[in-house]
Parts: sequence; C-alpha cells; structure tokens
Amino acid sequence: MDRQTRMKRLRFRAWHRGTKEADLLIGGFFDTHSANWSDQEVDWFETLLEEQDVDIMGWAIGSIAVPARWEGPMMTQLKALGYVPVAE
Repeated sequence: MDRQTRMKRLRFRAWHRGTKEADLLIGGFFDTHSANWSDQEVDWFETLLEEQDVDIMGWAIGSIAVPARWEGPMMTQLKALGYVPVAE
C-alpha cells in the first residue's frame, strides 16, 4: 500500500475510536504530528492503534505507567497534550 493511502487509513482510525475523548486525543495527535513522521514512526503509530483506548489515554495523561515498549520520543509527544483542541 502506498504511503498516502496508508496515512488516510491511519487518520480515519485515529479519529474513529469510539469515544469523543479518544478521538480528540489520538486524532489530534495524528493531525498535528503525522506530516513529518518517518516510516518507523508511522509503524509505531499504526501499532499503537491496536492498543485499548483507555490504555493510550491513561499513558498520555499519566494515570497509567507507560510500558517500556512504548517509551520514546513519540510517547513524549503524545503526553504533551497540546494538540488536543479545547473549547473556550
């Protein structure tokens, strides 16, 4: 599958998680950072999407310890949370 098709599929999966909170967190992360991802970072994100939303959200907000296999620069970006849109 070409990269453009893969990224469209990942964007859809990122924004259709099942809860609005997960959509905003995971979809917002994708929209903010994905344009500059390497193939390895795309692989990381694609694999992350296989995890449960409650775990991903817990890791991002710090209520659950991040497993060693997910630690690294991508998780650091995910934990920053500045990409989540906030209504004012």
